[in-house]
Amino acid sequence: MELWIGAITQGAAYALLALAVFLSFRVLRFPDISVDGTFTSGAAIFGVLLAQNLNLWLALGVAFIVGAVGGAITGLIHTRLQINDLLSGIITMTALYSVNLRVMGRSNLPVSGGELGYAVFGIALLAVAILWWFLRTDYGLALRAVGDNPEMSAAQGINVRNVKTIGLSLSNGFAALGGAVIAQYNGFADITMGIGALVTGMAGVMIGERFLPPKSVLFAVGGALVGSIVFRLLIAGALQAGMNPIDLKLITAGFVLIALALPRMSKGRAR
Repeated sequence: MELWIGAITQGAAYALLALAVFLSFRVLRFPDISVDGTFTSGAAIFGVLLAQNLNLWLALGVAFIVGAVGGAITGLIHTRLQINDLLSGIITMTALYSVNLRVMGRSNLPVSGGELGYAVFGIALLAVAILWWFLRTDYGLALRAVGDNPEMSAAQGINVRNVKTIGLSLSNGFAALGGAVIAQYNGFADITMGIGALVTGMAGVMIGERFLPPKSVLFAVGGALVGSIVFRLLIAGALQAGMNPIDLKLITAGFVLIALALPRMSKGRAR
């Protein structure tokens, strides 16, 4: 029973990462690999601040801000320097590896000083509500328009560069917050914990779209939460059935590949 409860709790925590990927990959159509770095940044700064006896909730807030700064850097590299979107994320992620090591002072940092417990679900639900509300505001509509058609958005007077930068900032803020929550749940922050974060978040988004088809903004955002929980339950079931934890990343990558390929294969057969 504890295995399944832990899987649901982890799913709620990883939903923050799924929301980050949903915002960048689905809304902005931006393959932002910098979440691999900001996910770890959130965990690193959170662990350091708790070690300094900072309030748990303030530490979470700082983690979000640090991640948002990382996302803004990616946005500025892409929009101001005209660097390819994928390369912009890679540059930020690579730089953050050294920054995170500097912050932690070592490759693995114990995280203690507070317990979130079931508050993880509250954080995840609050994040879903905030993102749902934001995407329905005028600025959120502009963000969605830029993702759908940046040229037409620019013609309508939308500042595409600023909107992209703010969108990536918010996305990486969620990623860093997810990293902080996961670090608190695991009891440590590790420099390698962000490897594959983009793919892990995408898995939650993909599964969520199967359970809650994105017919509305609420379904699209809520699907990230549902998908992350279902994904963690599937992993828990596989582990209980005897799956080697070493194969977890391989299975995750395989699932995302299949989820991406199946719709295209179906369209090809229909034609």
